[in-house]
Amino acid sequence: MNIHALRDAFQERYGVTPRLIVRAPGRVNLIGEHTDYNDGFVLPIAIDRATFVAGRLRDDRTIRVYSAQFDLEDQFDVDTIERLPDASWANYVRGVARGIQARDLPLAGADLLIDGNVPLGSGLSSSASLEVAVGYALQLLNNFNLLGEELALLAQGAENSFVGMQCGIMDQFMAALGQFDHALLLDCRDLSYRTIPIPPAVRIVICDSGVRHSLVGSEYNDRRAACTEAVRLLKARLPKITALRDLSPADLERHAAVLPADILPRAQHVVTEIERTQIAAQALEQGDLARFGSLMYDSHASLRDNYEVSVPELDLLVELARSAPGCYGARMTGGGFGGSTVNLVAADQVDAFVAAIGPAYQRQTGRQLDPLVCRASDGVGRASIK
Repeated sequence: MNIHALRDAFQERYGVTPRLIVRAPGRVNLIGEHTDYNDGFVLPIAIDRATFVAGRLRDDRTIRVYSAQFDLEDQFDVDTIERLPDASWANYVRGVARGIQARDLPLAGADLLIDGNVPLGSGLSSSASLEVAVGYALQLLNNFNLLGEELALLAQGAENSFVGMQCGIMDQFMAALGQFDHALLLDCRDLSYRTIPIPPAVRIVICDSGVRHSLVGSEYNDRRAACTEAVRLLKARLPKITALRDLSPADLERHAAVLPADILPRAQHVVTEIERTQIAAQALEQGDLARFGSLMYDSHASLRDNYEVSVPELDLLVELARSAPGCYGARMTGGGFGGSTVNLVAADQVDAFVAAIGPAYQRQTGRQLDPLVCRASDGVGRASIK
């Protein structure tokens, strides 16, 4: 992203230069899918693709915001922030502003211009990137302070309560607190985490299936409701549990008869995925890439068969990766119903991997593949516009 071009676009649109430009990254989850809203563990990285927000205060109570990606503008009064009925990108901005207001933090009018290079709808959390970037820009403009965890929770609240998407904390947390060249093993119950270096001998390659998803109003919320129902039913035998995090695979097997046939496989995925994620983190720390990759494949199979959030194109990408040069492991990443796969590939085999998987995917689907070779990035921060 060209910061100078963003500054110039802001000046052309609003007639003044921006006071600041901030960036917040997208993320890719290496393993630990649909575990975050079950108080489990996740192992994501922030990626070197981001949403950028240029901003400047106004002398009134109006926020004007323009999205260069959509070529659309929204405008609202900070004292009467209402949700738009069409679930558009603007609701993410409005939701963050509403969250700031709800915390009794100072919020003046502002002009904002948004652009970015996180692929939309590809499972790389462009929405959380947008929320955190807007929240951080408004924080700096209005001179109040939120810690990274607080900013992430504010952004998550905007998506849960205002947009209507019942996501967990992982996406916003990574946009706020990602670390360069490290994955984060995040405990979504208490937000404690430890950093795990990405071995220099591997690269993270993201393959976008080209199948676009829209999680708001989709089956995503149904999956979350199934997990809540599983906990409710299991409490009859295990009264101390508060989330699927509290079950071991052996516990679930022992009490499986309590759960209906449509809910049991959802719980099976979550419980086994939480265990897989912790084992995978240990493998990554030890440099056992073969073990880590095997767990990625196991994760995908569970997402496909138990959680039923994959699609044929994602399954195909995983199978093509399995036989491609240098690939340790692959799985779908993100909420599902489309989006991308994440692949752990030997650094010296990335070109061969891309050359093998791209043409094969195009032959079988008619879709062109444009893999992203990503590096773990820092979380939200200010971009220099000098």
